[in-house]
Amino acid sequence: MLRPETPGLMTETVYISGLGSFFPGARISNDEMEDVLGRVHGQPSRVRARVLAQNGIVGRHYALDCEQHSTHRASEMAALALKNAFAASTHSLSELDFLAAATTQGDVNVPGFASMVHAELESPACEIASLQGVCASGMMALKSAFLQVKSGEKKLAAACASEFPSRFFKASRYESHVPPGTSLPFDVEFLRWMLSDGAGAALLSPEPAPRGLSLRLDWLELTSFAHMFPVCMYAGAKKREHGELGPSWLDYPSFEAAAAEGTMYLRQDVRLLDRVVKLGVDGVLSLAQRGRFDRTAIDHVICHYSSHVFKQQIEALLDKAGLSVPESKWFTNLYTRGNVGSASIFVLLDELVQSGRVEPGQRIFAMIPESGRFVVSYASFTAVSTGAPLRVSVPAAHTAEAPMPATSSQNPVAQGLVRDLARVWIDFEARLGKVPIVEKLESHRFTLEDYKLLLVNLRQQVVEGARWIARAASRFDVERFQLRSSALTHAREEHLDFELLERDFVSVGGSLAEIRSAPKNIGSEAFSAFMFQRADQENPVDLLGAMFIIEGLGNRLAGSWGRAIQEQLGLEPKQVSFLLYHADNDDRHLGKLDEVLAVDWLDANIAARIVKTAKVTARLYRLQLEELGQV
Repeated sequence: MLRPETPGLMTETVYISGLGSFFPGARISNDEMEDVLGRVHGQPSRVRARVLAQNGIVGRHYALDCEQHSTHRASEMAALALKNAFAASTHSLSELDFLAAATTQGDVNVPGFASMVHAELESPACEIASLQGVCASGMMALKSAFLQVKSGEKKLAAACASEFPSRFFKASRYESHVPPGTSLPFDVEFLRWMLSDGAGAALLSPEPAPRGLSLRLDWLELTSFAHMFPVCMYAGAKKREHGELGPSWLDYPSFEAAAAEGTMYLRQDVRLLDRVVKLGVDGVLSLAQRGRFDRTAIDHVICHYSSHVFKQQIEALLDKAGLSVPESKWFTNLYTRGNVGSASIFVLLDELVQSGRVEPGQRIFAMIPESGRFVVSYASFTAVSTGAPLRVSVPAAHTAEAPMPATSSQNPVAQGLVRDLARVWIDFEARLGKVPIVEKLESHRFTLEDYKLLLVNLRQQVVEGARWIARAASRFDVERFQLRSSALTHAREEHLDFELLERDFVSVGGSLAEIRSAPKNIGSEAFSAFMFQRADQENPVDLLGAMFIIEGLGNRLAGSWGRAIQEQLGLEPKQVSFLLYHADNDDRHLGKLDEVLAVDWLDANIAARIVKTAKVTARLYRLQLEELGQV
């Protein structure tokens, strides 16, 4: 029987007043994994040890027995996590009036996952919402519950998530379509050693629990970047040779035909994984600009990452941007529980609170990215205890200063400049993936003619590089003499780079006359004109932003492009010498700003101009690559 609705007033605060987790069975060690999942055609995996060494996981849980029979349902695990949350709270199941449930893959295609969880929970009638995605779908469920309570519509909302990926990984799944003695495709087998089973839940209410700790949910942000990137983790289809997604499993004439084509495997395009790391850090930089991330005010960081390697990458990027958080403040259960995807936000919060490390007034920052098709999400919580004053307020919408950067400069303007440039770079690198020539390279469709076209167009820009650098050097006054000296040194070191391009071009069948006589394309004309125009200004310090982008391309991307071109076209290293030459200092392009960060004449206006020039340079460099051959 439906309960009458009595809408309330919007509340200023929403609290997590109960947390619960559920993990099926005993913890499985790395040595026991294949005993549970099975060995494909009786043979041990060739890549298991390598993947496990990278992800750092040493234990996990499976809802399978050693005969690969399911011990639970995904909906059942979610309900058990919810029951544990109720048991840990003062709430009654009869109070529940909203349920949001998330998963990557439920037990059935229809009906929705929340319906199945509600049935397992056996709670009274309530509103529900089903959220389907990958890791961030747990955050989607949490925000749905948060908004229901905050609006005053509901008094007690539950958010939960459950994962049961081990069913994808049974040896029998592969044996029908993978001949004995044949290795599984890496994009299929990779996830076999990455994911695990489990569920988590949270109860949200407008008041904190009457006893123990509650977590005030101060804010939660979630953003999709699916419009910018191809699908990365997926099932139900298969990527074609050049990276585009093929037909859905439902488009095949039969289920058997879809399975034979490999559409039912859970896959990960590992080449794209570093992009979600950069997007995640870029989001933190954005939060810092808006006053929602202050590392000095954060007491605990919970970050969902699927591999220890990605944690190292996140920390390195945050450190470069001046936003590093001490290791002692990080909390994870990845190594002992494994990667439980959408349930991660709940089990991380639950285990952190249970650890006894959280005290009233402390702030918890959560970062939950997902690689399905690139979603990033963040949340901030404040620990409260009933009867105790709230010692930390919700941060303001804006802040005047940025946290301390990795640079030696104590100047807040310099600190903000490092952070802003890091954001420009991350955005630039992400958008490069949409440029046709780069898409062809990344999808293994790159041809020798593409390479020659790239060299011809790069040569016309590179040959003028030393000229505008030297011109800029002549415009620095005595106060900025060190910049003049650095610019002249740089011009001298790189003024013959175009000869490397010419030699590479000739080595693959081109002629000197052809590459030397080719005109600049439309993008190169705009790029060159902008560089010379800025170099003619008095004290063109803003060109440091241009150098940041150009050197970043050389140091961070040219080497990987060169190696990819060499592999795809079967070339010798000397035939990609220009690109490989610029790969030596891969991590250090942010460090090249140290000179200007240490000076006493750097102010907000100069920093803003440096950032703007970096943005313009990034756009014009992309335009140069977009307009290859267009004169």
